[in-house]
Amino acid sequence: MSFEVRQKVKEHYGNIAAKVNQNQGAGCGCGSGSCCEILDDPMSIYDAEYLKNLPKAAIQASLGCANPLVFAELKEGETIIDLGSGGGIDVLMAAKYVGPAGKVFGLDMTDEMLALANRNKERMGVTNVEFLKGYIEEIPLPDKSMDAVISNCVINLSEDKARVFAEIYRVLKPGGRVAIADIVTLKAIPERYRKQAEMWVSCLAGTLTVDKYQAIMTKVGFQKIEITPVHIYTKSVMESLLEENPQLRQGGETIDLAVIDGAFAGAQIKAWKEGE
Repeated sequence: MSFEVRQKVKEHYGNIAAKVNQNQGAGCGCGSGSCCEILDDPMSIYDAEYLKNLPKAAIQASLGCANPLVFAELKEGETIIDLGSGGGIDVLMAAKYVGPAGKVFGLDMTDEMLALANRNKERMGVTNVEFLKGYIEEIPLPDKSMDAVISNCVINLSEDKARVFAEIYRVLKPGGRVAIADIVTLKAIPERYRKQAEMWVSCLAGTLTVDKYQAIMTKVGFQKIEITPVHIYTKSVMESLLEENPQLRQGGETIDLAVIDGAFAGAQIKAWKEGE
């Protein structure tokens, strides 16, 4: 990720954390103005069972597009890492599943989010969680040290997804797995329409088609790759977004929403590293 892009993402995530700390609620996880958060409310992503006993601040800072824990199949005693952990919601939920004998790392590049995540950790009193500062393209953990890697609506922000997946592969133990929620492109649309949609919902920028996503993971070495769209961004979703945020139309081209109906989706992405 270039310095400029990283700085913009850092600033935006820092502002979100500041708003949560001031009890103003979260804004957007993916860019300025609008985001996955508008499309996918945390209460629609996570069942109540997953949110039980979590600090309110962790829920308010949730910026995901699906629930990776649903298909991560976490086990007692495992060691895992959440890439782009934000306020810590997925890390804190995962800590329940790996138990005291396990360990969950959260990786984030934003100081404000890391501070928020550590406060949420203290509120829950969990001892099997550690938040690290760093980039998802440069995971600060040893080779073959993780049983699983999870992430939620973050990899789409990276300008170098091949490097991200190479790093994921590196830190996974032989036979380890990934469970990622991310935004994917489901169909081709005119470039001018795509750019307009990205202006409205900036987490759509940088999304890949399912085929391209799979090709990158295959080249790195992953096997049994499964990419399943679960939250389709329909015409009605986009209409609702614009009704609630009329300022998003300003300066933009008027487009036929039917063209972008179903063009993007939050997806569950699962794959395995070959055992040795």
